[in-house]
Amino acid sequence: MRKATGHQMLFLSLLNKAQTNLDDTRGRVMAVSKPLIENYFVGALQMRCSVVTDTASGDTIIIDGGAEPERLIAWIENWQGRGPDWSTGPSSDEYSSGDLPKRKVVALVNTHAHFDHSGHIPDLLNNYNVKWYLHKDDTYLQSLAQSSGQSWGFEIPTPAVADENLISGSVMSFGTIDLEILHTPGHTLGGCCLRLLIDGEADHIFVGDTLFAGSVGRTDLPDTGGDFDLLSKSIHDKLWPLADEIIVHPGHGPLTTIGEERMNNPFVGLSANGGAYSRGKYL
Repeated sequence: MRKATGHQMLFLSLLNKAQTNLDDTRGRVMAVSKPLIENYFVGALQMRCSVVTDTASGDTIIIDGGAEPERLIAWIENWQGRGPDWSTGPSSDEYSSGDLPKRKVVALVNTHAHFDHSGHIPDLLNNYNVKWYLHKDDTYLQSLAQSSGQSWGFEIPTPAVADENLISGSVMSFGTIDLEILHTPGHTLGGCCLRLLIDGEADHIFVGDTLFAGSVGRTDLPDTGGDFDLLSKSIHDKLWPLADEIIVHPGHGPLTTIGEERMNNPFVGLSANGGAYSRGKYL
């Protein structure tokens, strides 16, 4: 098993705290028990793609599969090649020992439509006969994925068109995995945060480029609908009411928690003094 990194040790500490301080007032629909959550830093921009598997059923979703599709497919299907950069799971030997059911990808889901997050969705759709979910307000931005990538010097296939819309305020089921959809515009018009409901542990939330450890997403990118005031309002209205212990998976950079960012984020946290900045750190 790989030696734990500093980020992994931080996560384990946060999770141990969370397990003794869960908010028992949260509503539940069909929370998954002990999911396998994997993070892959993919592409030149090191975007976090997350793969979530229900270890009871094998149902699997890919969140923000924007780059390195061959790597994702090889590991999901055969435990081969360069696996995740971080996961909640066991060692690679245990992965392939048959302890887990055969994984079955049941959906592709995106937090938003910047090319580093969505550019190679067509390659995943060519391999998996599933639907791709995106908020409707990012439809125009998604149509620009190829041209946007090319402006950065990347080869991107013809942009995919989402099959289904993410419905803000709802809990959507993808096989046996439930995600609460929180529409958080500001980085993009259709940006969403995806809360994974988990039994007996802290929930995890996949926030794309809405929120980072110590930062927020940029609001100055062209053709995006970026607006810092709107982003700040989204975070304050949709994320800050959540439990402190929820583990945050940003689109770039290290993991964090809702409590840490609510208290200390210099852009939108309590330490921001009303918000002294107008743009964040990452794409």
